Amino acid sequence: MDIPLLPTVNASLNFTAAVLLFLGWKAIKSGQRDQHKRLMISAFSVSAAFLACYLYYHYTKPGATAFAGPESLKPVYLLVLIPHIVLATLMVPFIVTILVLAWKQNFEKHRKIARWVWPVWMYVSVTGVMVYLLLYVIWPQP
Repeated sequence: MDIPLLPTVNASLNFTAAVLLFLGWKAIKSGQRDQHKRLMISAFSVSAAFLACYLYYHYTKPGATAFAGPESLKPVYLLVLIPHIVLATLMVPFIVTILVLAWKQNFEKHRKIARWVWPVWMYVSVTGVMVYLLLYVIWPQP
């Protein structure tokens, strides 16, 4: 199996973002604000690196992510892929907003928005890994 490098890097970045998001959530739940801050800035940085690599890959390899699995399972793939893409696109301004609110120390507003943003960001990170597995590991392209 010959998996292209950038999709593997992208999946690794998504996985890392999910781990950092989880650890950041645990840190804030246990009152460790400074640790939470470091972890969430790291999650943002990793997610930004993912976005740059993803855009580069798709710019240089258009059409490289065609589904190669059984046609009968394509609806399952699309049920993972479509919400992943839509939510990933919609999340960017919200993620920036919660970071700016935290930076400005408007923690009350940050908390209110982060309650909704965090689980979606986590979902996008995890489903990014799932898309990779479906495209390159479970049903690799010929």
